Amino acid sequence: MLELAILGLLQETPMHGYELRKELATKLGTIRAAISYGTLYPTLKRLQTTGWITESESDPSIIPPMTSKRGRVVYKITAEGKERFADLLAQAGPETYDDAGFGVHFAFFSRTDQATRLRILEGRRRRIEERREGLRDVLSRAGERLDAYTLELQRHGLDACEREVRWLEELITNERSGRAPATPGTLDLPADPAGDAPPESPRPQTDRP
Repeated sequence: MLELAILGLLQETPMHGYELRKELATKLGTIRAAISYGTLYPTLKRLQTTGWITESESDPSIIPPMTSKRGRVVYKITAEGKERFADLLAQAGPETYDDAGFGVHFAFFSRTDQATRLRILEGRRRRIEERREGLRDVLSRAGERLDAYTLELQRHGLDACEREVRWLEELITNERSGRAPATPGTLDLPADPAGDAPPESPRPQTDRP
């Protein structure tokens, strides 16, 4: 899954290693915890060996502060890497239904064809429905034997599954009707205190002694 994410980001623009890690953390959200330099750089090396990415030296004048010599290397995707990325995007097997696999593929849904998106969404829904039924079974069979905190944890997991199933069903309905999820510009976000908030009324001035 990290391979798919790296190739997808490098297809957008060449990046330094530190930039790539930052974008991976932003793009993948909760999965970012598994992304460290200890996993990133070996993956980059492997992608270079296979010919899917290449590296070059950046202009020293634009190297960000507080970066090591490693920051001088810029990674770029190759033509073969773009083909590999397209092949990975087209995959819709069971590995794309798991938490990590689904998260990475979903992050690149805008570049995935509709039929593949639907297969992944439907597979993910089945996976979460199975997880939901397993939790329901635990609560019905062993609920009385669980302590209060373990029981609450199981209920929390069940609630999360039910919410995700509803979310997936909405996405599937939208995909079948040709509608895309709401764009960031349509979200009802709180006003920016520094920009959209109304100006404060001027305070009355008092005479200084």
